[in-house]
Amino acid sequence: MKYFKVNGGKKLTGKIAVNGSKNAAVAIFAAAMINKGKTTLKNVPQIEEVNRWVEVLESIGVRVTREGKTVVLIPPAKFKIEEINKEAAQKTRSAIMLISSLAGKSKQYFIPQAGGCKLGERTIRPHLFAIEKFGIAIKAVDGGFEINTENFKAADKVVLYESGDTVTETALMAAAQRPEKTIIKMATANYMVQDVCFFLEKLGVKIKGIGTGTLEVTGVREIKKDVVYEISEDPIEAMFFISAAIVTKSKLVIERCPIEFLELELLKLEKMGQKYAILKEYKARNGKTDLVDLEMIPSKLKSAEDKIHGLPFPGINMDNLPFFVPIVSLAEGRTLIHDWSFENRAIYFLDLNRLGGKITLLDPHRVYVEGPVQFRAAEMMSPPALRPAAIMLVAMLAAPGRSILRDVYSINRGYENLEERLQSIGADIELGDDEGNLK
Repeated sequence: MKYFKVNGGKKLTGKIAVNGSKNAAVAIFAAAMINKGKTTLKNVPQIEEVNRWVEVLESIGVRVTREGKTVVLIPPAKFKIEEINKEAAQKTRSAIMLISSLAGKSKQYFIPQAGGCKLGERTIRPHLFAIEKFGIAIKAVDGGFEINTENFKAADKVVLYESGDTVTETALMAAAQRPEKTIIKMATANYMVQDVCFFLEKLGVKIKGIGTGTLEVTGVREIKKDVVYEISEDPIEAMFFISAAIVTKSKLVIERCPIEFLELELLKLEKMGQKYAILKEYKARNGKTDLVDLEMIPSKLKSAEDKIHGLPFPGINMDNLPFFVPIVSLAEGRTLIHDWSFENRAIYFLDLNRLGGKITLLDPHRVYVEGPVQFRAAEMMSPPALRPAAIMLVAMLAAPGRSILRDVYSINRGYENLEERLQSIGADIELGDDEGNLK
């Protein structure tokens, strides 16, 4: 069991670059299974979520080579889906995308029940409704799903049961394998969905409407291409460093921020009194995504006039919403945070009270946050959810004295070498384990 030891209250300084997107990387891993050729992915974050995906893909016969942030995937002539690594698959919710990406590879197969963050009931029914439109039959059994694709066909139009990122990708991967035109409605235009679209275009799939709620997809019956694609940067990681700079009252430059997916978050912060500057604008290496270098400037904050809540893009990203909790804890006044999309996540926000926060739970979705507070050091166990765990670490960075955050696997699922990168900008943080070893 690994832990972070933090001597908080230190100013952050210098520059930090945002890494490749976790959610785009794992979705493109799934999408790459459509391709019979060699897929080379660059800017892949070196995180536990990627490690689990590599274990899953290797178990079904994919040849995977890794060199730094470059991952090469070579599919087998025949997938060994029956040998799938169930333990690894159950540690990542995104493994559910294999249901559609493998639809053209096998007539019958089993996909384990997905896991990931423990955030209450997270229905997969929208995924099932979407891929059933393609003639794919799914039966829920103990531990997972039995898939039958004998009647896999094109779908003229798919209206998604909910506007979600993973379900949009699920529909995209099914449509990409059929040469007829499919219209997907209620699609999201979020960062990882756009990255998947750009990757599928590299494979020869024609997609109209990228960046909108309606996608028109004309797929390819069989794809065998050697392709190279560079994954764009992660706006959720950018928000981690934005929040860390704000709560430590630091002047910090955050490079390679995907600005389209942070504009509303920055506007909310601006209206609360937060100062920042955009120093440079340029394209990501995929040639599509707009990036900026962002300078955060220490500011005095006031509470938001309205509630802060997540929405499908272009709203505040659901994964960015938790970072507002430590931020508004430093703001004068009371702020309502409404996390409507997960039953249990708002409950984890109360953990910040042990670090000096003043947070009141109104119901399983809403909290009042009073400020300003001075965070204080504590020894705590990390919750089994990525973003709630990350905001605890953010608060510890601002809390003078020594804090311990134990069992940080959930953070390492989404952030690469976080202690070393935080050290590079002035944080006093070490990664240790229960054997007494410190990195």
